[in-house]
Amino acid sequence: MSSRAPLDELEEFPPTLREVMLRGRWIGMLALCLIVAGVFAWLLQWQLARALAPDLIPEGATEEVRPITEIVEPGDYLDGQLVGQRVDVTGTWDPEDFLLVTQRLNDGTEGVWVTGRLEAEGVSLAAAIGWAPDVESAERAAAELADAATDEPVELRGRLVSDEGPILAPGDDPYEMTRMSPAALLGQWGETDGSVYRPFVALEDETAGITDAGLEMIVADAPVEDETVNWLNLFYAVEWAVFAGFSFYLWYRLAKDAWERELEIFAGIDPDEDDEDDE
Repeated sequence: MSSRAPLDELEEFPPTLREVMLRGRWIGMLALCLIVAGVFAWLLQWQLARALAPDLIPEGATEEVRPITEIVEPGDYLDGQLVGQRVDVTGTWDPEDFLLVTQRLNDGTEGVWVTGRLEAEGVSLAAAIGWAPDVESAERAAAELADAATDEPVELRGRLVSDEGPILAPGDDPYEMTRMSPAALLGQWGETDGSVYRPFVALEDETAGITDAGLEMIVADAPVEDETVNWLNLFYAVEWAVFAGFSFYLWYRLAKDAWERELEIFAGIDPDEDDEDDE
């Protein structure tokens, strides 16, 4: 459809760009651009708030022991600011689910973690219990813990840590685990009813609350404060600012194109004929 201006709108002198922009059609287009830019501005403000928000966790709050149910819900991901939060949990051990995770550094020395499944109010929680220097020591400790496990609930403390993510076994044993991943452990646990926590807890009691199996406590330091600027959100905020600015540029460009067409018509040039020649 041709955007040629009606002849009765043309005056003795060609219209100025300002006069074209003040016509009802382009005022309506400007209003639409303002609405679009307003949406982009809201998204910009939201991204900036997320990028520059101050730390919501007060300094030292992760060192306060809190019930795990106050920190994360079963099946949910652990908020980055809560990684390392000290928690307490009460549950019972499943004697069949004490498993090993190899290639674990403890204060710079490689060894093996002994892990277990703690059932807390019908929800399974993976727990890193303690560290052993080699597989043989870890297997003995796991066997002792399994023998000592009962239906009596135990009260434990530790630090919540995010799932490290499963990977393929590096050696010939397809069941070997080198990452502390509740998802990977779930595949080797026995029958499990109910939900499972996504993060795991690194216990502060290497006896698992039941017996001294000769394990060393896992070194899990307090979390280090990260930068308060989220650069990804800041990048998105810049994008929304560009989009908002482009909406006004698009309005200006369309209005200017319409003005230039009227100038061509006023000069006796058919702009549609030029377009056909270009084709």
